[in-house]
Amino acid sequence: MSAAVEITFIIALVLSIIVPGVVFIRGQQTKSRYKATLAVNCFTFFGLLLIATAATFVGGMNVHAASASSGAGFATGMGYIAAALVTGLSCIGGGIAVASAASAALGAISEDQSILGKSLIYVGLAEGVCLYGLIIAFMILGNL
Repeated sequence: MSAAVEITFIIALVLSIIVPGVVFIRGQQTKSRYKATLAVNCFTFFGLLLIATAATFVGGMNVHAASASSGAGFATGMGYIAAALVTGLSCIGGGIAVASAASAALGAISEDQSILGKSLIYVGLAEGVCLYGLIIAFMILGNL
C-alpha cells in the first residue's frame, strides 16, 4: 500500500471523528440527535477502518519473501512478540492496579488529608509494574 493511500485513510479516519462532532455541536443538541451523531460516527469510523484493513492485505509485496531475505528467523519474531506481550500485559495490569489504588487513595484523602504521602506510595507501586514490564521488554530486545 502506497504512502498516499495510507495518508488518505488516516485523514478519512480523523475526519470521521471530527465532522459528526462539529455537526452535532452546530445544531440543536437533543438526545435523539446525539444518538444519531454517535451512530454516524461509529459507522464511518469502523467502516473506514475495515476498508483500510482490507486494503492493507490486498496489495503489497510478498511478506514471507521479504522476511526471509532479511535474515529474520522464527526466534527473532517470537522475541518481538514476547516483548510486545510483556509490555502490553504489564501495562494492562498496572492500569487496573492504579485504577483501584488511586480511587481508594482519593477516597481516603477526602476523609483525612494527612495520609496523602502513604496513599501516593501505593499508587507509585502499582505504576512500577508497568516499568518492570518495560525493562523486561528491553532485556528481551537486547538479546535478539
